Amino acid sequence: MIDFAAPWAFVLLPLPLLVWKFAPAHRERVRALRVPFFQQLVQAIGIKPGSGAVVLDRSRWQWLLGALIWALIVTALARPEYEGDAVTLQKPARDLIVAVDISGSMEQEDFIAGDGQKLQRLDGVKQVLTPFLEGREGERVALIVFGTKAFVQAPLTTDLDTVLELLQETDVGMAGPHTALGDAIGLAIRQFESSEVEQRLLILLSDGSDTASTMSPINAAAIAAQRKVKILTIGVGDPDSEVEENRVDVDTLKAIARRTGGQFYFANDEKALAAVYDQIDKLAPKMVDSETYRPHHSLAHWPMGLALLLGLLALVARLLPGTARIAQRRTTP
Repeated sequence: MIDFAAPWAFVLLPLPLLVWKFAPAHRERVRALRVPFFQQLVQAIGIKPGSGAVVLDRSRWQWLLGALIWALIVTALARPEYEGDAVTLQKPARDLIVAVDISGSMEQEDFIAGDGQKLQRLDGVKQVLTPFLEGREGERVALIVFGTKAFVQAPLTTDLDTVLELLQETDVGMAGPHTALGDAIGLAIRQFESSEVEQRLLILLSDGSDTASTMSPINAAAIAAQRKVKILTIGVGDPDSEVEENRVDVDTLKAIARRTGGQFYFANDEKALAAVYDQIDKLAPKMVDSETYRPHHSLAHWPMGLALLLGLLALVARLLPGTARIAQRRTTP
């Protein structure tokens, strides 16, 4: 479909006609031959001398060509555009950060897979987390891993393939043997500072209690609540473990979620963790804004180029020998 961005330009079409009709004629003085016996000559002929003018007549093709060139110029000024097919763009309406505990306790092989086989906790988490992240198409997702320290494994991005690849490359102990819940939350808050969307969700997954944070998890959660960050916490492991570092601090995880308006979930096998992600999908479904527009491609260069070409051809036709036509002259008193 062809449309005009400035259709008002077509009001200029009759402009040359109005100028020709109402504007004063162009006058130019030219040299003339003075005849000493001019009075005797005109008396002999029997005419009365007076001032006059020479008007150049134009041929019909010159009139038509001029009108066509002007029409093409006006059409170009009207900015013709070709309207393409509708294009729908999806932009994230929510930013999601997944913080995964990779402390030493995640090495224990007590995670029950779907076939009953026992897996390392981190491997089991990876298996269930992968399809969950694949379903976040259109959202910006970031990955944080934490142990003794918290690190950004992948910043907020819509490139989910890269996030999943970095998740698979993550291994137990890469960030130290201890657990820093508070630091992981603080790092997530800093990542959200660059976010321009209102929906901000942090999924915090841990199998131990906080033993290495410089900021307590509860204080970090309070700051997250002020920044409108909702935290969903997931406990994986044994809450009754004899080793304190390996014991899931259920009370702290519940307090973190409650402080930010989120929820706490507990999962110690693949089926339970998959069910948790299903609940998260229902609680916080994928948030994507769609924006539809039609691209416009300018066509103004076509009429302008054609007008230039016709003008050049007309000029060449007048300059070539044998092709120029002598303009008729009409003398007016």
